[in-house]
Amino acid sequence: MWALLLLMADSASFGTRVLPALEEGGCRACHSSEGVASATKLQFPRAAASADEVDSFGRALGRFVNRQSPEQSALWTKPTGQSPHAGGRRFAPDSPAGQKLLAWVVELARLPESEIRKAEAEFLAASAREERPTAALRRLTHSQYANTVRDLLGDTAPVTLQFPPEDFVNGYKNQYESQSLSPILLEAYGAAAERLARNAFLGGDNHKLVSCTPSPACRGEFVRAFGLRAFRRPLEPSEVRRYTRLFSKAPDFPRGAQLAVEAMLQSPAFLFRLDESADPRWQPYAAASRLSYAVWDTMPDDELLRAASRNELRTREQFDAQLKRMLADPKARQSLNEFVSQWLRFDRLTNSSKDRRRFPKYTRETAIAMTEEARHFFLDLINKGSDFRGFFSAPIVYPNADLAAIYGVPAPEPGFTPVALPAGSERSGIVGQALFLALTAKPDETSPTARGLFVRELLLCQHVPDPPPGTDTNLPEVTEAAPKTNRERLAEHTTNPACASCHRLIDPIGHGLERFDAVGARRETFEVRFLGADRGDGESKAKSVSLPIDSSGYVVGISEASFSSPRELGELLAKTPKCLECVVRQYFRFVHGRPDGEADRAAIEKSMSVFRNSGYRFQEMMKEVLRTRERFD
Repeated sequence: MWALLLLMADSASFGTRVLPALEEGGCRACHSSEGVASATKLQFPRAAASADEVDSFGRALGRFVNRQSPEQSALWTKPTGQSPHAGGRRFAPDSPAGQKLLAWVVELARLPESEIRKAEAEFLAASAREERPTAALRRLTHSQYANTVRDLLGDTAPVTLQFPPEDFVNGYKNQYESQSLSPILLEAYGAAAERLARNAFLGGDNHKLVSCTPSPACRGEFVRAFGLRAFRRPLEPSEVRRYTRLFSKAPDFPRGAQLAVEAMLQSPAFLFRLDESADPRWQPYAAASRLSYAVWDTMPDDELLRAASRNELRTREQFDAQLKRMLADPKARQSLNEFVSQWLRFDRLTNSSKDRRRFPKYTRETAIAMTEEARHFFLDLINKGSDFRGFFSAPIVYPNADLAAIYGVPAPEPGFTPVALPAGSERSGIVGQALFLALTAKPDETSPTARGLFVRELLLCQHVPDPPPGTDTNLPEVTEAAPKTNRERLAEHTTNPACASCHRLIDPIGHGLERFDAVGARRETFEVRFLGADRGDGESKAKSVSLPIDSSGYVVGISEASFSSPRELGELLAKTPKCLECVVRQYFRFVHGRPDGEADRAAIEKSMSVFRNSGYRFQEMMKEVLRTRERFD
């Protein structure tokens, strides 16, 4: 048999014979930088990897081979289900895919260890050479647009409410691959520019936009001064001439200034922010915009523009001095608010509803209060320089009166201030807050699957593959004769092969949170409701059955990961390196406007090291992530 296997291995390369079998088995979905097995040492090459990179990866798999007994190698026994594997059995041992893999394992067992180490080094080096994607221009998000016109014009009118909704891509609304201009958005920009320009000079220059005495000479001066702030860079001479000519066509100075402002607010130079520039003249201004929109979510202030004009952002010391000043400004809350609200998907809660019969006290105001609590909790940890692991494990809540009733604690005055949870509470950190427990639930009941998926994807940065096409996601109906808990109904996921490989990674997490209902209140039993028989008047009397709750849960892929409450899960996450690295990666994605890739691995590791060495102070990690975008002298 060994001779035949060796012949199979020698007859074709890893990339042409073995890799397709592993791909068919779905191995890449977990063994990637965002997969559930991302914490392991086995990670597939990128989809666009060269043949040499794939070949190096194939030989580097020798690390997982038992050289004395190849058939006992984890590389063979795990995917074929012969030894415990978080992903379950991917293919049968005697299948064509299994035989191809075994042949390769046997071949690897013959390779000298030096050859395997060399292949590993080549694979890692090739991954690091992946080119980082960059964007020369990034469109202002709706929040950045609103903040910019406020700081530019002094206008706080909610003009962006008329803009079409932004899409979440890669978890955020600022990802540059989704920042195209649709006809509807262009029309909205035009209407907003007309309104903003009109209001800017309604009744005179009330916002002091004109710094010179109105006259023909002042037109060009106004265009240059306002344009510098609007475009976040000096205007080209041709631009000054164009806007000055437009200004001159108006019958009077205020109307001319209004026309120039309206035109500038529709220019790509205003709507898109300079993120990279091929023109060396604008590089300092691009750096100023990158820093300002990352830290403040708005345009650079006069001091930052002056620093750019003097090219005083080119060294790390100069950059850090501006960064320190900006982080101390209250405007720094704006960007952090945007980050946490998008990371934790506040929109999923505020755009949903709950069954009023089961939760009569839950209103839209309750949902908004849940988001405000999470926001205050997040910002307080950062502003106080606290250990950010407390985001997962701190035994405190920040309720108002409505949330205090859910938590069973005294209502603070004023609201959204910290309240210590009583000793023995089963809550802690973000996973114990009503926000998480409510937004990962259905309108009338909890969803262990949604809760587990949230933890996997948003708190561990692990992507769980979508169900195979045609999969029936409906759970068995619950009858009055045979009432079932969520755990009992979801047992179907573990017996159906099409479901088991993914659901065993997410459902057990949600099961550990089942003592908390769809609005985040604790419950002793699981209540199943049925409509009773018609009483003859068109009305039915509801019946309910109370069932015991088994809240034992665990996180596949993490050692000693059993838990039975949000507090225990929060404590587990707080000490899991993968979770803390996910905090770094989430902020990296938000700031860079794109997903992180293999080429970013060194930057992520450096930022994680700074985070860890600082005692997990979020601001120190922020600074390092922001530095990763710069090229200092």
